[in-house]
Amino acid sequence: MAIVECKFEVAPETAEVLEEQVALLADARWIVWEDRIASRMWVAGYFNSRREAKEACHRLATVVGPEGMTGETEYRELAAGDWAESYKAHFKAWRIGHRHWVPEWERGTCRVAPGDEIVWLDPGMAFGTGNHESTRLCCERLVEYVDACRSKTLRPRRRHSRRTTRVAHYYPGVIDAGCGSGILGISAARFGLGPVVGFDNDPIAVRVSRENALLNQVANRTGFFEGDLSTGLADRQAGLVLANIRTDVLRQGARALVGAVAPGGWLALSGILANELNDFRADFLAVAEGAAVIQPGKRKSVKRSGSRQATSARCEKIRAVTGWKTVSRRLGEWADLLLIRSGCSEDALP
Repeated sequence: MAIVECKFEVAPETAEVLEEQVALLADARWIVWEDRIASRMWVAGYFNSRREAKEACHRLATVVGPEGMTGETEYRELAAGDWAESYKAHFKAWRIGHRHWVPEWERGTCRVAPGDEIVWLDPGMAFGTGNHESTRLCCERLVEYVDACRSKTLRPRRRHSRRTTRVAHYYPGVIDAGCGSGILGISAARFGLGPVVGFDNDPIAVRVSRENALLNQVANRTGFFEGDLSTGLADRQAGLVLANIRTDVLRQGARALVGAVAPGGWLALSGILANELNDFRADFLAVAEGAAVIQPGKRKSVKRSGSRQATSARCEKIRAVTGWKTVSRRLGEWADLLLIRSGCSEDALP
């Protein structure tokens, strides 16, 4: 079946504001593409018909305003093959230090320094290439966690469950919640962490993640399945939990997310608009604080923190609240939130 693409270019100086407005629209059919090398950016939407595309474009125009849509709007029909391949023009290789994320179709031409680590990706239409700021922020937290584990400031531990029907997990394990293309979970496995599990409510994302695990020869150390935050995190804990999802979904699944963090573990959240970070941090800490002190057979009164002071755009802030510490970082108009559960050495903090 043909897909109708609606696409227009935006001026680089308006790109950050426009991307925030598109995110607030909460319509997953719209994607913001960026070519960092050429310094160009487009907004593209993919729809089942030209009529549907025009209606969606009209709704988008009411949100972003005519000044945001500076380029001419183009409509074109994409055959199934064209649709499946269109993402390749927008996925570029990138790196953090000596670790590289590279399109799989560049395997024969990619050259890196000896000893560098590579994650090969073919995301298809699943979210997650690392070219988006929210994914990049999560990858940076993953790299920090890997380095902390390798420096032995974080030590593995084993949980012994009292329930015989529950499988014991080893820490540091990794959970990739809302895995998309599998970039986070597969990267964790490539960098030596495990076991790794990931899930997504989109069956295409699960299929793409499994295919990328095979590309990276980590299929035997990763498991991807269909699920949401409730079903995917049930009876699971890990030393590192990664979730790059919309903030409304993160808020809805807050209790499940904090409950999945092992003692001394990290919870890395991304997909947060920077102007929502302070409120989001306060709300999530309230959930984490309650989860940390209200346990079966044990209740303890705590003084809740109501502070929502702004964090510097380029500086990180660490604060302790009832056994949890938080660290936040901003990249453009996007931000992340890292929650570290008690039991973690201060030397392991990024």
